Amino acid sequence: MSDVAAGSLSLPRREPGSRLLAWLSTIVHKQIGVLYMLLALFFLLVGGVEAMLMRAQLALPNLKFLSPEAYDQVFTMHGTTMIFLVVTPVLIGFTVYLIPLMIGARDMAFPRLNALGFWLQLCGSILLYVSFAAGGAPDAGWFSYAPLSEPPYSAHAGLDYWALALLILGAGTIVSAINFIVTIATCRAPGMSLRRVPLFVWMTLVNSVLIIAAIPALNAALVMLLMDRRLHAHFFDPANGGSPLLWQHYFWFFGHPEVYILVLPAFGMISEIIPVFSRKPIFGYNFVAGSTLAIAFLSYGVWVHHMFAVALGRVVLSAFAASSMLIAVPTGVKVFNWTATMMGGSIRLTTAMLFAVGFLLEFTIGGLSGVAFAIVPLDWQLTDTYFVVAHLHYVLFGGTALALFAAAYYWFPKMSGRLLNETMGKWHFWMVIIGLNLTFFVQHFLGLLGMPRRVYTYPDLPWWGVWNMTSTFGAVILGLGSLVFVANVCSSLLFGPRAGDDPWDAWTLEWAATSPPAPENFDAVPEVRSRRPLWDSKHPEAPDWAVN
Repeated sequence: MSDVAAGSLSLPRREPGSRLLAWLSTIVHKQIGVLYMLLALFFLLVGGVEAMLMRAQLALPNLKFLSPEAYDQVFTMHGTTMIFLVVTPVLIGFTVYLIPLMIGARDMAFPRLNALGFWLQLCGSILLYVSFAAGGAPDAGWFSYAPLSEPPYSAHAGLDYWALALLILGAGTIVSAINFIVTIATCRAPGMSLRRVPLFVWMTLVNSVLIIAAIPALNAALVMLLMDRRLHAHFFDPANGGSPLLWQHYFWFFGHPEVYILVLPAFGMISEIIPVFSRKPIFGYNFVAGSTLAIAFLSYGVWVHHMFAVALGRVVLSAFAASSMLIAVPTGVKVFNWTATMMGGSIRLTTAMLFAVGFLLEFTIGGLSGVAFAIVPLDWQLTDTYFVVAHLHYVLFGGTALALFAAAYYWFPKMSGRLLNETMGKWHFWMVIIGLNLTFFVQHFLGLLGMPRRVYTYPDLPWWGVWNMTSTFGAVILGLGSLVFVANVCSSLLFGPRAGDDPWDAWTLEWAATSPPAPENFDAVPEVRSRRPLWDSKHPEAPDWAVN
């Protein structure tokens, strides 16, 4: 396996067509990881354009820039794209690239299964966007609530493409999760017990279990929806004995663990970046690892807080309100650990560290607004308003996206052998932070003023136009900041300074490999005696003072 994998990287002077074929047929984990990230970057631009179309339509009251039908399609595709075609594949891409390096392996346990996961992701992504040319894109929202997703309300084929695409994407994600579990369980370097793995590896392991347990619920719902639409099965049709609430239960049983599926790898990235740039081991490794298990367990007991507006009874609402508050505790433990790691440390404010600190602040805002939704009477007032839009974007953009930017600046030198430009990086950081808060913080105010979400226009009520124009202006800054990042990546690949093997003086095994890594990753894997194996190899005379 390793010889075959190495061979796909061993011919640097191939003709362009041959090199392209080598990439398309590769089973090397590093190349597959890059393919995932490039695919996600492309759809980030697509999803960003869709977001700008929506913000243009909502910039002023009573605009007719988009028709209601077009807005519903763009709205649905934006949400689906960002969750399933951007965040999920870029997280998988980083994980596929880094996990073998971090645990001292030469490749994933199943290289061909790894490639299959990518091709399923690509095929599902293409199928979703084919819907535009097949009668119209899906238009029932990325959540596709029944009965609005039933044929009487959405007769064209867009939702059929949506359901089929998500089935394929879900299968690819499950395949990747199985591969991660087996790789982490069987391919670790000698001496690297589960108590010594980097926290990114640990959180990937827990996250993979979440994926295997959560996505089948979505796939089951999608099969039932397709049977309703094509075989007249009536699972979700109340006129024929079905239940629209059945869709909500299935979807949110997937949907709330999905939030943590998108956030836990980001937690792992932050847990690697903050210690390196604070020059201290992570504070409370065991607490960070244990709180991850608590989040995974509790994430399956909170899905009904998306359904508090449904008449489910006081006992059910009270139980899920309590669990929704309880899950904030292990998340708060992580924030405390990251903050305590920085306290007293020798902090280096590189662009990666700036994004990590930004993650702490912005994700905390999203977490606090999430706790507010655990209060049932408050949820009743805000659940269908822009307050929810603000909360969701602070969690997924202020959380996952900022962590991904931090990871990009941190691991780009390892992947490319070159450093990203720090000046452009800081411009990128401040544009993203200013744009993020201008775009989404004011949406809390819109929610409190009663502006409903999922509407394509709105009347000229006091402050609604002002806050929406502010949000649109922020979105422009956010989009420009993202373009600065793309320009930084492209220019640094061509002209960036050489990074060396370990530009950050880091501690985990991936920095023991060359930059970029050799086909076989390591000539000889350093002996793992602690949670900081690279520190041990640099300082053989000094005992490691981190907990073993």
